[in-house]
Amino acid sequence: MVAFLVGLMVIILMGAISFAGLLLFPLLLVLGFFLRFVVLIFLGLFMIWFIGKVTIFTIESLRKPKPPQLNG
Repeated sequence: MVAFLVGLMVIILMGAISFAGLLLFPLLLVLGFFLRFVVLIFLGLFMIWFIGKVTIFTIESLRKPKPPQLNG
């Protein structure tokens, strides 16, 4: 009889957990879209910063005259 009650309790708890997951699915779907949007914004900002950094580095390296190297 104890095994029956434990099995019944497990089935009921699994049903409750799956019902909670079913209720949370729309929230998780919206959260997924929101996180994708945030990641794309941060990736775009990082790419703009990185392109600016590479451009400044290139301009600075072309502007500086190279000192002559002595072989000796």
